[in-house]
Order: sequence, then C-alpha cells, then structure tokens
Amino acid sequence: IKQKLFALCHSFIEERIATAKTAIEMAQNSANEETKSSAGDKYETGRAMAQLEIEKSSVQLAEALKQKKVLDQIFPESKMLIVQLGSLVYTNQGNYYLSIPAGKMEIDAITYYAISSASPIGAVLIGLKAGASVTFNRKEIVIEKMV
Repeated sequence: IKQKLFALCHSFIEERIATAKTAIEMAQNSANEETKSSAGDKYETGRAMAQLEIEKSSVQLAEALKQKKVLDQIFPESKMLIVQLGSLVYTNQGNYYLSIPAGKMEIDAITYYAISSASPIGAVLIGLKAGASVTFNRKEIVIEKMV
C-alpha cells in the first residue's frame, strides 16, 4: 500500500510541477505578444498582469519542487518503528500517509490522507508508536498500527 500511495503522491506532484511550468510559459508568451498600441496604458497593464501571473506560478512551482524534494527522502519499503516521514499510520480516526499534502486518496476502497509532517495532525503524530494515543481537536486518536 505504501508503494501505491508513494506513486500517487509522485504523480500528484509531477502534475503540479507541469501545470506551474505551463502557466509560466503561457504568461511569458502572453507578455511577449503584447504590442504597443495607441493606448500605452493598456500595453503596460497587460504586461504587468502577465508578470503577476508569472510570479504567482513561479511560487507554486517552487513549492511543488520543495515537495518533490520531500518525496525524494521517502523510501516506501522502509519499516517504521515510530511515526516519521514515510509512515503509513492507521488510527481510529483515519489512515494517514506522512509525505506531502496531497489530500484524500483511495486504494482498494480504503481512504488514506496524504499529509505533511508539518500539518497539525502530522505534527501531533510524529514520534509516536503503535498503540499510542493523543488528543487532537478534542478527539482521542489511537494509533492502531503503523507500516
């Protein structure tokens, strides 16, 4: 299951990287195609909007590349004794894969949540062992098993 979740996270992040690169390229092309017209302000406004889009997409690309580096640190075949990056944690409140914030995933009709170790729930689970319990959002979370 961890290999499948890892593969889904990898696909998720590759798609985000490709989307951000495409958006940057399209905005750059748009800025390059703007031509001076009799309304000079329109030209400047179009270029400024394209530049803002490039900056926004560049931030998204940088974040996606950071998340890819996090994924590169995970070895899905590793056995875990405590909750850490790469752990698959089964709890009474849900199943969590500590990797990147890729959200809800389903494998064989079972729901898993790919979360960052820096997320609120991820930070609470880090360092715990199977059988441990912790209170989060006024709910008791019991770690049933870890993989």
